[in-house]
Order: sequence, then structure tokens, then C-alpha cells
Amino acid sequence: MRRTHTQDSMTTFTGCQDAMEFPRFTFNPKEGIDNPALVISDDPEPDPSPVPTLCQLKRLEGQSFGFYLRTDMSSRSFEIRDVDPWSPAGHSGLQDGDRVLEINEEYVDNTDFSRIVRKIQSCGFHLFLLVLRREEYEQAVSMGGDLQKLARASKGERWSRPRLCHISRQPEHGLGMTIVSVEGQKGQYTVSTVTGGPAERAGVCFGDRLMWINGVRVSTLTHSTLNRTLKKSGGSVTVLVIDPDSESCNVRRKMPTLPVAAECCGLPYTTKTLHLVKDQNGYGFLLRQEKLGGARRIVHVLREIDVGSPAEGAGMEDGDLLLAVNGKPIESMEHEDIVKEVRQSGEAVILTTISIPGRDFYREIGISPLLFYDECSVKDNTVSHCMKNQSETPLKHGDGSPTECVPDQSGTLPTQLPERTSDVFL
Repeated sequence: MRRTHTQDSMTTFTGCQDAMEFPRFTFNPKEGIDNPALVISDDPEPDPSPVPTLCQLKRLEGQSFGFYLRTDMSSRSFEIRDVDPWSPAGHSGLQDGDRVLEINEEYVDNTDFSRIVRKIQSCGFHLFLLVLRREEYEQAVSMGGDLQKLARASKGERWSRPRLCHISRQPEHGLGMTIVSVEGQKGQYTVSTVTGGPAERAGVCFGDRLMWINGVRVSTLTHSTLNRTLKKSGGSVTVLVIDPDSESCNVRRKMPTLPVAAECCGLPYTTKTLHLVKDQNGYGFLLRQEKLGGARRIVHVLREIDVGSPAEGAGMEDGDLLLAVNGKPIESMEHEDIVKEVRQSGEAVILTTISIPGRDFYREIGISPLLFYDECSVKDNTVSHCMKNQSETPLKHGDGSPTECVPDQSGTLPTQLPERTSDVFL
């Protein structure tokens, strides 16, 4: 019986090779291998630089991130300790001994510890930590490596942070931008801007990818819904944008583009930092616990500001909401604990406040007003004029056991927050 081609092929694998289908290659010791495909080349040297790890933490309302942060006094680095394995930190891959390079895309080496804590406490539900494992950190330091350059290299050369921009409508140009769908990519949009228009002046660039609008992720919206949103936005709109190269970097890193990692470009409401120093009558205002706009949410409101008091001199206004005491966020604290924080501050205290419309604005776009808080105002260690303090039960008169506050050589009272180096649970 004549064998088929299939049978010949099977014979080829089990027996001798067919010279026509499988040409022979010979080896000559003087000339080497005559098959170019088999030429052996040296493997490239592996890159000895450590590779940072990006950990993405997402918590729920009332939940902590689940780790302790401390300063390693020997290296002045920020160290992760006691990671709860069932917490957002544990699920993100964060490990005991990790050294923090960046928090929400901001390099934090040589940053004041208390500022780092405030930054994490005010970031809301999302936290991005770029870390080096302990051994990798020690290796990089021993080699004299540039840690900031190492962090930057993990993103790519053309990466930049997203921008949170507030655009005010004008009669001539409107918002000064149009939204264009990306062909073949559902839920993806770019921005076309008018040269010199409101959007461009607000920080939006031609060709930027649009990620969020008024706190809503645009990937969940149709193009017609987006256009209706713009038309109904009234006098202004707040958008989160990023350039295409940076978005590609984030996609490669599997990192969502969120406001928490963005640069702030001219948002309409800002927090106020009030430096208060007691006089003989105290601080001169009340701190009251109230329900905001009939809702269930409890806020802490500054009321009954005395004429000529330190509180009035500091710029406190009736109805302002208290956000932080000495840089520590207090919105989720009990009223009695807030009063205690103020009293324990002694003769001077730093209060961070915002107006009720400002608080409403930040709630609408889904971020904390402390996220873009100017930390430099807290670090200012001079008090330009004497002021008072706050309370719920009148902290208008100094009660409790205040800590003595001694003027420095220039005669001004130091109000800089002490650097904390103990473990802080976050």
C-alpha cells in the first residue's frame, strides 16, 4: 500500500529526516557553526537598579488603610510597619519594612513627618504608595542612587501628573472647549480647546484626555450625556484631564487616573488657616455641632465670634466649618475630642476652616478640601497679631491646663507643629 503524505510526515518525526525538508548544518571546528540562527551572543547585563512597587489602597467609609507609618531615624526614611493582612494595605501588597518614596504621585523624601500624616489622612478613600522593599532601599542607598530619579523612572520619561481644572464660563467663548469621542474606544474622550479661551487658561491643553467631570467618571457617560452635562453646568465646570502620554503610562502601571493624584489648577474655594493666640478672655468664639442642610451629616461650625477678639482678628467668620486642628483632620471626630484637641494645644492653636459653599463644592466633586491644602501656611512659625480660640461649650475663656508657650528671640510665639516620629496608625 502506498503511504500517504501524513504517514511520511509521521515517519519524519520518528525516523530519518528528509533532506529536502530539513537541510543539514555541519560544524567545522575551524569555521564554527554555519547556521546563523544558532550563533550565540552574550546576554545583556541586567539592570542593577531596584524597581519600586506601586501599591493601590482603597478603603471604605469608616475604615482605616491598615498600617503604621514611622520615621526610620537612621536613614530619615518613612517606613511601613505592622500591616494588617486583611486591610486595604494588606490587599494592596504593602509589606512591613517598605520605605515610602511617593504618596499619591508626590515625592516625599525630606518631607516633614506631620505633613505626610496629614496628606494621608486627607486623601479620602484612595491612597497610592510607591515603595521600595527594605532590601531594595538599602541596596539603592548603599549604591548612592538617586531615589527621586528612581521613582520617576518607574513612570516613564514623558509622564506628568493629571490636572484638576475649574473652568468659568464666559459670554464670548463659553467654556472654550469641546469634547470629542475617541474613535473605536467606548467611554474615551479628548478635549479640543479654543486658543486663549477659558479652558486653556484654566490649565486644560488641546488633546488632553478627559477623565472626570464634576466628580463623575466620564467612562460611564455617553457623548450626548456629556454634552448635556456641559450645557447644564451653569457658570462653571470642574474637569480632571491628563495628556495622552501620561495616560498611557498610567495604563501600563495599571493605575487609575483620579483627582487624589492630581495637580490643583485654580479651584474656586480654598481653606483658611487661622493662627490664634489666647488673650485674657480666651479665643473669642464658640464651636458648635450642627447638621448640615437638614442632612444626617454632622459638621463642626464656628459661631458667636466676639467683636475685637483674636478669632475676629484672625479672619474667622460666623458659619465657617472647622476642618482641622493643628493640621489634624477632625471631620470624623467626636465633638468632645475636638474640644480636647483645642484645649491641649495650650496658648496657641492653628485652625483650618472653609465656608459652607466651599465644603459643598468639594463634596460635589468627591474630594476633601484638605487635599490641596497649602501646607506652607501651617509651617509658618510667626504670628502677626494676637488672636483667640474656639470651643463648643464656650472655649472663650481659657480653662483646663494649658501648656506654656514661650516667645522666641524675635518676640513671636512659635506655632510650628512639632515633628512626630512615633508610629501613627493610618
